[in-house]
Amino acid sequence: MGLKLGNRHQKGGGGGVPTRWVSFFCISSFFLGVLVFNRLWGVLDPVKIDEENSLVKTWQKGELLPSINCEKKETSTQVGEIFDQVSETHDVIMTLEKTISSLEMQLASARAAKASNQGIPAMVTKLRNKQLKDRQKNLFVMGIMTAFSSRKRRDSIRHTWMPQGEDLEKLEKQKGIVMRFVIGHSAAPGGVLDRAIDAEEEQHHDFLRLVHVEGYHELSSKTQIYFSTAVAQWDADYYVKVDDDVHVNPGMLGLTLARHRSKPRIYMGCMKSGPVLAQKSNKYHEPEYWKFGIEGNKYFRHATGQLYVVSKDLATYISVNQHILHRYANEDVSMGSWFIGLDVEHIDDRTLCCGTPPDCEQKAQAGNPCAASFDWSCSGICKSVERMMEVHQRCGEGDGAVWSTKF
Repeated sequence: MGLKLGNRHQKGGGGGVPTRWVSFFCISSFFLGVLVFNRLWGVLDPVKIDEENSLVKTWQKGELLPSINCEKKETSTQVGEIFDQVSETHDVIMTLEKTISSLEMQLASARAAKASNQGIPAMVTKLRNKQLKDRQKNLFVMGIMTAFSSRKRRDSIRHTWMPQGEDLEKLEKQKGIVMRFVIGHSAAPGGVLDRAIDAEEEQHHDFLRLVHVEGYHELSSKTQIYFSTAVAQWDADYYVKVDDDVHVNPGMLGLTLARHRSKPRIYMGCMKSGPVLAQKSNKYHEPEYWKFGIEGNKYFRHATGQLYVVSKDLATYISVNQHILHRYANEDVSMGSWFIGLDVEHIDDRTLCCGTPPDCEQKAQAGNPCAASFDWSCSGICKSVERMMEVHQRCGEGDGAVWSTKF
């Protein structure tokens, strides 16, 4: 046993590398690595070393200081140019995005129109398409929501901020501003109420009639049909909804809207978030209050109903999807709900909801005229029939303002 173990040990020792050779190889490898590293350093970095030496010498002589100042000036100029280019690029991107959005909505609208045209003769369809192409491009269409019982309110507007007769037509052709009172028909079509509106239209030619049955609890439906009808009848950048007890300065409104022309998907108004009212006795009772969480919750942010504006692509969106858009009890809430989940810019503009005198008057005197005025406490101008002229005289932009304003 002892002999075998000794023989195995001798074989294993004879087959290994002696310790002195291991030490020799380690030392040799170290010096070889140092030699290679120095050779590579000498090949790669002479230029860099020379540059650094040259910079140090130049700095010591003081020759580098003037060039530094010059570079700062050039850098400042370059930064300014870069900011200008960024700003221009941003504008181009915004315009391109608006164009793409508009094309998408036009495509959706065309698909909807094609579906609705099925079964209609080809000649009629071609005539419709030609009429759409030949339409004038307008800045905005304003729909003034009114009721059968509001004849005096309509007259108060006609006598103040809304042009009449040839001036109304001229405003559309020259300034691209369309104004119409918006109303549907009664539950008994052709009855006394409808005939009264027909006679009024014959006299003033300032109505947009909707295929809709009038009713206070049908305002969400009426608003939806208004936008769908307006976008089909007029080509405009914006579509405005306003109540018939609100004072409007059309020129100021046009200037306000023109500032946002390059932006796509605009929803503008005085944004608010009021409480969800569950009590049935309340005028603004919300039957579907449970959808908004626990009692006492507030609505999502939306524009107050007295006046709000949507861009063409959003009006088209409403038109295309009108059959599946949910309608809540309050039309301004419905309007806001239709844009949840969409890439829409909400613009909160307080010039669209000034108070009546002295508020709007003081703002006008300070050089900040209002686009629209009403009393929050009355959700419109309190006793608007009697006070519309007073508000117009004290807060109006002047009868010639809309004609001299460039949009």
